[in-house]
Amino acid sequence: MVYLAHTAHAQLGALGLSCVGWTLTAVAFGLIQWRVWLVSDSEVISSGLAWVGLWRTCFNSHTLVSPGFKIMHCRYIGLTEAFTPPEIRAGQVLMVLSLLAGLCGNAGGVYALRNVYFGMGKETPLRLSFSTGGALCLLAAAMSLIPLVWNLTSVVTNQNISFPPEFKMPQAPDSQYAGCGIGVGMVGTIMMIVSGIIFCMYKIPARPQHASQSSLKEQAHVDRSPRAQPMSDSMGGENNPAFEAHEHL
Repeated sequence: MVYLAHTAHAQLGALGLSCVGWTLTAVAFGLIQWRVWLVSDSEVISSGLAWVGLWRTCFNSHTLVSPGFKIMHCRYIGLTEAFTPPEIRAGQVLMVLSLLAGLCGNAGGVYALRNVYFGMGKETPLRLSFSTGGALCLLAAAMSLIPLVWNLTSVVTNQNISFPPEFKMPQAPDSQYAGCGIGVGMVGTIMMIVSGIIFCMYKIPARPQHASQSSLKEQAHVDRSPRAQPMSDSMGGENNPAFEAHEHL
């Protein structure tokens, strides 16, 4: 196989970018600061801030404390709950699928780079491996981008969530803004998009044709040349009969 390690430097950087982007997506998936609610009633919500994530809603309180927390009260947001808004349901499903697709995309990039740097495999599977890894990274970015943009739109339009009474959350916030969960997810998604594009842009350079053509011409010239004649013929001399008779003794 032709030496191709020098052709995949950009893809090596894209793999590092994709790994960082996938990690940031996983971090954003677990953060509760997707939507930050500002509330005026501080009797239960002591800090006046409540955080709404994909899986939990939490706020600091001096009267309500969840087990395992000192001053924080948290409630789980279920996928099948009637009050769960569609943008949060979409985030719970699509973010999981995005992490799986991104993991497969990174694995495809590792496999392709392994074949490049260790000279394993053929040229066509290399191109296919990079394209598959890039497509999976782009798919992961698209699946994470949908809930991120959807929740960001809900924040901008100040959409409320009808939480049950046991959540101790107001029916609507005074105002709200996007938290760090959406920001971290956006950064990770952009990294996945860039890495996916770089993976898909991999091309195997064309082999130089002049060297091979010149070698073929030289070989053909050698084949067409007349065979070497004996030295006596080429020098124009005659054989010595006495010397030949002596050799036959």
